[in-house]
Amino acid sequence: MAKEIQIDSMITVGTLAEKLDIPATKLIGELFKNGMMVTVNEKIDADTAQIIIDELGLEATLVAKSEEVEAPKRQKTSDDPNAKTRPPVIAVMGHVDHGKTSLLDRIRNASVAAGESGGITQHISAYQITHKASDGDRVITFLDTPGHEAFAALREHGAYLTDLVVIVVAADDGIKPQTLEAIRFARKAGVKMLVAANKMDKEGADINRLKQQLAEQELLPEDWGGDTVVMPVSAKTGDGVNELIDMILLMADVEGLRAVESGPATGLVIESHMEQGKGPTAVVLVEQGTLKQGDFVVAGDVYAKVRTLNTPEGKSVGEAGPSTPVIVSGFKALPEFGTPFDVVANEKEARSRAEEASKSQDARGKLSGASAGDLLKAMSRTNELQELNVIVKADVQGSLTSVVDSLKTLNTEEVAIKVIGSGVGSFTENDLYLASTSGAILYGFHVDLPSGLRQLAARDNLKVRIYKVIYELLDDAKNELSALLAPEVVITDLGRLKVKQVFKTTRTEVICGGEVTKGNLAVPSNVKIYRDKEEIADVEAVRLQRGPQEVKEVMEGELCGVSLKTESKLEILEGDTLEFYTKELKERTL
Repeated sequence: MAKEIQIDSMITVGTLAEKLDIPATKLIGELFKNGMMVTVNEKIDADTAQIIIDELGLEATLVAKSEEVEAPKRQKTSDDPNAKTRPPVIAVMGHVDHGKTSLLDRIRNASVAAGESGGITQHISAYQITHKASDGDRVITFLDTPGHEAFAALREHGAYLTDLVVIVVAADDGIKPQTLEAIRFARKAGVKMLVAANKMDKEGADINRLKQQLAEQELLPEDWGGDTVVMPVSAKTGDGVNELIDMILLMADVEGLRAVESGPATGLVIESHMEQGKGPTAVVLVEQGTLKQGDFVVAGDVYAKVRTLNTPEGKSVGEAGPSTPVIVSGFKALPEFGTPFDVVANEKEARSRAEEASKSQDARGKLSGASAGDLLKAMSRTNELQELNVIVKADVQGSLTSVVDSLKTLNTEEVAIKVIGSGVGSFTENDLYLASTSGAILYGFHVDLPSGLRQLAARDNLKVRIYKVIYELLDDAKNELSALLAPEVVITDLGRLKVKQVFKTTRTEVICGGEVTKGNLAVPSNVKIYRDKEEIADVEAVRLQRGPQEVKEVMEGELCGVSLKTESKLEILEGDTLEFYTKELKERTL
């Protein structure tokens, strides 16, 4: 019976060897044989460890202690007697081109979609509006999430940040893949959904068909006896938009959203990016308390003394209360998007908390360690794997994560993207030096190549590709990977000749004659020679002769002579069969 060993999700090579009662060198050697260079103190995950145990033929089963990481969820209400009603946080999600950003433009009387590359939101945008409701001015915080498939992580992140998700569906197009994904994310986050049936002004808009599709997804509309609110709107004409906002506020009031405004702030990092003149900067959403200029903020393993606070529109503010998105500068490094933050008393405590978080991440193996996926790829791929070295720079942390993750999805068993460098912000001289020494392509997403470096890049013939639309970047990478694929060999059978006489044999040539028994013969072509159904050689046919005349083609049933080019002396006998074929190299694409 196999021995059962309890381990954490990650384990060092030395500890695993000790639990298996084998020398660490034996374990390291087996990992090395499978293409993984590790030391005794490096971590591997439980799946990798089990694969290696099986490879060694050991009777042991590892049981990994699962380490569930809770997704960030907003604290919607507070029982504190000092808590006050706070603005709702609304995520707007849906399929690409269904009009999410255009609808938000209409709501806030701005114009963002026209300025977005390709009309697609490229990262999470956050802003507040003030709506004149029947009971006075009401503030609402909106989050606009990307629609393109490559930004799934950002959309899921947006769902967890919110009190209510507005699913925008074009009434003339119906439910699409990213609509279904948005519904799934909202359910997973445990937030209520409201469906905005957009583009009601267009010919072909069919709200009843949309309601039927929603019912099939277990979102039964209210007027069909369910509890899903479906609001007909038109971002183009503005029809139904005020009614949509009123419904958002009504649903928010039912939720009873409350928060404490006084005291140190807590919240979540929505986005992070490098900003010229300010360095690492983050967009944060305050959940409780009030964030003030000069506060010390800890977000995971980084911290900041808040140097400036700005609204998403760029207006400087001194403080920000619950449900308010603000841009914070003063971080020592870029915080990860989705990371909770809180305010601490002083810089000493902030630094200490950040260092502890960093050590904790290392202990969980999140910053280092080999995975089963790495091992399986190393075991299944041959040395013929072609890798495309790339360096990726993006404007914000969330987009960088999406671009890198999307590039990795292009990998196959033959070709793979190898990200040898990445970061947030414009390209630097170090990026160009790394590209020069590694032959890497420099991919930029919503960043630029500083003028001082353009001449350097041109001098070294570096490939610098800068894009503002993610699918254009991915298409470029796909084309580059396709160029690395070994061409496909296409074999086309031509015809068959039965040898009746051999006229001449030298070290480099054989001339023989016979009858075409199948198909048509042509030159130049390749020829396989068979004797008693066994292949004895594969040579090249260079000339055909019918009677006294040299020809390029001979038909079935005709007699002809053929000249075969050989690399060594070849004996052909009467009765042998020559099978003519062509071999063509065809380019392949991913």
